[in-house]
This record gives sequence, C-alpha cells and structure tokens, in this order.
Amino acid sequence: MKELSPADRPREKLLAHGAAALGDNELVALVLGSGCRHRDALSVSNELLAAHGGIRGLVRSSADDLGQAPGVGRAKAAQLLAAIELGRRTLTQAPRDRVQLLAPRETAAFLMPAYGGRAVERFGLVLLDTKYRVIRTTLVAVGTLNSSVVQPRDVFREAAVGSAAAIVVFHNHPSGDPTPSQDDVDLTRRLAAAGTLLGIDVVDHIILGDARYCSFKELGKL
Repeated sequence: MKELSPADRPREKLLAHGAAALGDNELVALVLGSGCRHRDALSVSNELLAAHGGIRGLVRSSADDLGQAPGVGRAKAAQLLAAIELGRRTLTQAPRDRVQLLAPRETAAFLMPAYGGRAVERFGLVLLDTKYRVIRTTLVAVGTLNSSVVQPRDVFREAAVGSAAAIVVFHNHPSGDPTPSQDDVDLTRRLAAAGTLLGIDVVDHIILGDARYCSFKELGKL
C-alpha cells in the first residue's frame, strides 16, 4: 500500500476518521495486517471478498476455505475468524441483562448475531421465565439436522434443568433461506405437544437465514 497517500492508507484513515469511514476491503486488510509477494494487504482483501461474495461470505467460511486464498494462509484465516467472532459477541446481549422477548422479531434480533449466517446447522433453545425474560440460550445439536436427530426429550431436559417456564426453539439454515422444511414442521408439532404435556410453553420456533428469519408463531403454526 506504499503507492497510496498516507491519508488513504487504511490504518491512517481509521486513526484520523474512525473505523466507520473504512470500506469492507480496508477493514479486512487491517485484520490481515500484511499481504504477500506481489500483493499488498488491500489487494489480498479485495480478492478475498470477491471470491467469497463479500463480508457475508466470510462469515460463512471456514478456516480452511479462507486459508486457501493467495496471501492468507491459516494464521491470517484465524485472525479473520477471530475478528468476525468478536463482532458477533459485541452484538449478543449479556445474560445478566435479562432481555425480555415478547415478539418474534425481537427474538430473531436477539438470536441473529450469534446464530444467523452460520455455515453449519445449529439447533438450540432460549430458556424463558414466566415474564418471557431470557434465562439463558443453549445448543442442543450441531450438524445436519432433521426431526429424527433432535428429540423432544433432549430439548425439555435442558428446559427443566434451567427451570424454564417457556422456551423458544431455533435453528439456522446454512442455505440462507429460512423457509421451513417438512421436517421443521413435523418437529415443531412434536415439541409443542410435548411442551403441553410437561407444562413448558413452546412460544415459537425461529428459523434463521441470511439476515432473514421465519417464525412459526407469525405463520400461525404455534
């Protein structure tokens, strides 16, 4: 980046104007720290973003995927993933805040930073008290999921241990499309029926996509 004027170099630009003044490629270049032979960090960043479809693509990439890009490697891939995870965590409410979730859009906004846009499917639940305040969030299964993999007993064991009065179950679709599958519909029915028997209300089933969500409650299916 020596050919850039000092005012246009990402680090100097950030220090002078703040991080919000930088483009996605400049922020990624700063995380990378350096380029490689014949490519500076900004060039590596531009190629990386183009190859993965922008910053949303980086969020969905593994260390191996990122590390194969010219000028990146495993060490810089780890730096990128660490920066992405830090960003997720700054958007996730701390448990002590006892967030109250009264509407599907609030629940989706609560879950999206931590679980939306993931490359691997995750199924979990939000434990709620009688006022629908968050007790904690926990994962039940990770990987390719269907109604035979996620069992009601596993879900309600977690709910009972956490003394939950109600729960919201959730999972993400790595495709980015939150449209429910037939397995999703079948599982939701089984969970709702089990919750009625156990006296633990299944408030909603939220499916997280790429910056989108689907709520069974909004669909009138809960």
